[in-house]
Amino acid sequence: MKFGIGQPASRLEDVRLVQGRGHFQDDRVLPGQAHAVFLRSPHAHAVIRNIDTAEAQQAPGVLAVYTGKDVEADGLGMPRAKQPRKRADGSPMFAPQRPPLVSDRARYVGDPVVMVIAETLAQAKDAAELVDVDYEPLPSVTDTAHAAESGSLRLWDENPDNISHIHQRGDEVATASAFETASHIVRRRYVISRVHAQYMEPRGAIGVWDAGEGRYTLYADVNYPHRVRGMLANDVFGVPESDVRVVVQDVGGGFGAKGWQYIEHRLTLWAAKKLERPVRWKCERSEVILADEHGRDNVGDISVAFDDQGKILGLRLEMIANLGAYVASDRQLLTPFGMIATVTGVYDVPAAFIHIDAVLTNTNPTAPYRGAGRPEAIYLIERLLEEAADELGIDRMELRRRNLIRGEQLPYRAAIKPVVYDSGDFAGNMARVLDISDAVGFEERRNAARQNGLLRGYGLANAIEQAAGPVPELAEIRFNPSGTALLMMGTKSHGQGHETVFKQILNQHLGIDPGEVQFIDGDTDRVVFGMGSNGSRSMAVGGSALVLAAEKIVAKAKRIAAHLVEAAEDDLAFEDGVFSVAGTDRSITLKEVARAAFLPAKLPAGIEPGLHETATYAPALPTFPNSAHACEVEVDPDTGTVRMIGYWVVDDVGTVINPKTLAGQIHGGVVQGVGQILMEQVAYDRESGQLVSASFMDYAMPRADDVCNIVIESNPHPTDRNPLGAKGAGEAGTVGAMPAVMIAIMDALKQVGVRDIEMPATPDRIWRAIREARE
Repeated sequence: MKFGIGQPASRLEDVRLVQGRGHFQDDRVLPGQAHAVFLRSPHAHAVIRNIDTAEAQQAPGVLAVYTGKDVEADGLGMPRAKQPRKRADGSPMFAPQRPPLVSDRARYVGDPVVMVIAETLAQAKDAAELVDVDYEPLPSVTDTAHAAESGSLRLWDENPDNISHIHQRGDEVATASAFETASHIVRRRYVISRVHAQYMEPRGAIGVWDAGEGRYTLYADVNYPHRVRGMLANDVFGVPESDVRVVVQDVGGGFGAKGWQYIEHRLTLWAAKKLERPVRWKCERSEVILADEHGRDNVGDISVAFDDQGKILGLRLEMIANLGAYVASDRQLLTPFGMIATVTGVYDVPAAFIHIDAVLTNTNPTAPYRGAGRPEAIYLIERLLEEAADELGIDRMELRRRNLIRGEQLPYRAAIKPVVYDSGDFAGNMARVLDISDAVGFEERRNAARQNGLLRGYGLANAIEQAAGPVPELAEIRFNPSGTALLMMGTKSHGQGHETVFKQILNQHLGIDPGEVQFIDGDTDRVVFGMGSNGSRSMAVGGSALVLAAEKIVAKAKRIAAHLVEAAEDDLAFEDGVFSVAGTDRSITLKEVARAAFLPAKLPAGIEPGLHETATYAPALPTFPNSAHACEVEVDPDTGTVRMIGYWVVDDVGTVINPKTLAGQIHGGVVQGVGQILMEQVAYDRESGQLVSASFMDYAMPRADDVCNIVIESNPHPTDRNPLGAKGAGEAGTVGAMPAVMIAIMDALKQVGVRDIEMPATPDRIWRAIREARE
């Protein structure tokens, strides 16, 4: 099958997208729509003494000016964090809810204060300038480690400190015992910077109220339409889910950051009902970092205990995770807490213990961003092993080899329960990436670079991540009376190429021409259920649901086909969309069967007319994509500039549905990891709490000339944890890229005595570190 599983088919959706025929959030214009803008706090921390909206309300074209008191008066609900976490003293987690509009105190730069709605966007912007907010600025705390210190400025008077809760995993007693018997203990602190997803299309929302039906409709660009519907219905408006519809079409990138609890979703719907007309909000690029959730921002103190042969005995991680100012929902509790368990990497670690302090600061709330805790975990263990090799006097690759989990140990129960690695060839990945990157010849290349006054470094990282967790997903296949089909998925594509790969799976199992299949996702009225796209789950869970639905289609169609060709079901074979009778030349296509399925006279007794099946699949255990990354860089000591020379990946994502789209996912993930290491950072002024990297003038993004060619090879070991054998691929590139690139940079800089540098490794930071080391 040239379009089936494993084929490098070109993306079907790209034809309309490159022709400008996509349907993105900003393309949607509704009759009679009004325009909303938000006035956001310019202060990191301030008491709001008074909000005067009188002049704004009289401005031309203004329809409404709303404050937090208006929202409170209407009894609008607020989502809350529901996970049962506690503080160190056993008291319940302190999880301050996020008001849609703050009325008493602003707690970060960008906190929404006033919503202005007018006939045109320009009129709404002009009116917002007329709102007079009387602020009393207060001291703020934005630094993660500083906020966690005893005696630090408190963000919330109701909490004795800035710690929301603690999160612990692993065996503390066994880990302590391992450290007591260790011959060597290596400790390091690594700071993982705050970043933003910087998707191509900023967020937006259009709220609609239909008084005749008594229903809300939200048009938005989100990763999980059904979760958004559930939150709005159950937590905000207190109505049945059937009274809320969420529609999502093309999404210009998401990377985990287009979540389910943004305040603009509920406020546009609320305002639409009050004004009885659609209300549209468009986040402008200059507003993005102020308005959105951020990613990462952790400080990790990691210690590893070794015996006298360099074998790992135990691992201990004490981490501070920055939640931002609010805990708006369980989204703020997902990262790095849920995925940090892979901090033991692909290594045989007998005992491990993790303690995380979740800290509140005067910053935007943090939430999942590509990798969502997995890049942080692998960054910590790989950086530590690199430096441990120097301390122990063992070759850095040899130290890794001594501790790798062997093939015969799989499935492997990791030290942090309940993690159980499914399948893979960790030693093979590492050996192959060393081979294709010509690691043997690196010292010769390093010496040649030195002759030219440049510092060359080589970094390797073995990566593993938890993906496709035990959360259900739905697939539905409906045949039309003509024999064409509709494919409806509960996942939501935001750039990954779902239409292509899901049609490949359908083609593989049913032999249907992709041109005769209509692909539908993102509409809660058309797709009955779905958990959306996150955590590298779409192929592994959604694809598996599709396989099960296809099997149901074949089972029913086989009964009909047997009746039509007058043969026993057991004598029928199905392949490439055709039912054939064994030992004869009689056959019938699935398309012909589908047509007959709508004609009751042609059906056997007891068969319901029509051909449509739904399947919901929930895996029992997550999968564990893994890989080995190698990176080679050159650093100019006179300027601090880093140039990437080569990048190589050997990955295992299980069954490869489409090698071409897989390569695109890996490429994109690698570049986002490179960006965080080399240049990206959401930065705050420590004294004032001001956001100082709110635009592309200050927030640097990787460009084509910042990256080298990326060589990718696959070493697939399909998992037995789902019918498709897929493990997930969407975040794999980022997980390995962050440590590989930073290790390569540090390998280059250690030649001139630089022992550490915090991300991002900008030219300025590198230049200063080199000067300090030389002095």
